[in-house]
Amino acid sequence: MHPRIAAFFDLDNTIVPGLAIELPYFRLLWRRGLAGPKDLLRSVGVLLRESPPFTLDPLRRYKAYLTGKPIDAIEASALEFFWEHVCPRISEQARRVIKEHHAQGHRLVLLTGCPDFLVGPLATYLKMDHILAGRLERADTVFTGRMVQPYPYREGKRLVAERLASEEEFDLGASFMYGDSPGDLPALETVGHPRVVNPIRGMARIARRRGWPILHWT
Repeated sequence: MHPRIAAFFDLDNTIVPGLAIELPYFRLLWRRGLAGPKDLLRSVGVLLRESPPFTLDPLRRYKAYLTGKPIDAIEASALEFFWEHVCPRISEQARRVIKEHHAQGHRLVLLTGCPDFLVGPLATYLKMDHILAGRLERADTVFTGRMVQPYPYREGKRLVAERLASEEEFDLGASFMYGDSPGDLPALETVGHPRVVNPIRGMARIARRRGWPILHWT
């Protein structure tokens, strides 16, 4: 019996090179009046409470700009946002690699801390088999801003990947992971075939030291 092999893909700066897709999404909400100066100040406040050292981790784990926002209005814009702002940025190299894994019968997994409603259209478009994404806590009809645990970033990425592997009987030793940053490192260490894509924040040095392939997707 052949092992069940998975190919895990990070999103920001991997499948979609460049800045995180949440940045243009915030600008879209701003233009539509669904986000404003108070949300920006709230986000700055989250960062300042955690400094020093400066890190964006608090904003990954607490979406201040979505606190108290109506779920229906926020999610309704996701599909349009995908076609206008995300689809044109998908890396051609990423498309090719995803197709190659699919042709080999590997299970395709999108593994990202980005909110699930933002990445759902992308996963459907790329025919991903599984989505492991950030999930926002809900209170009746609004978001609280807090992320449901385990949040798929750093150790959380490893945890949700291992949980899915156990449920689906994936052979992680034969599986692949594509990621760009230290936030992906625990998941990269979990698989037999780690691939560092568009490395940032010291990941090129880590990849060279460990003999991991470095890929450049545009």
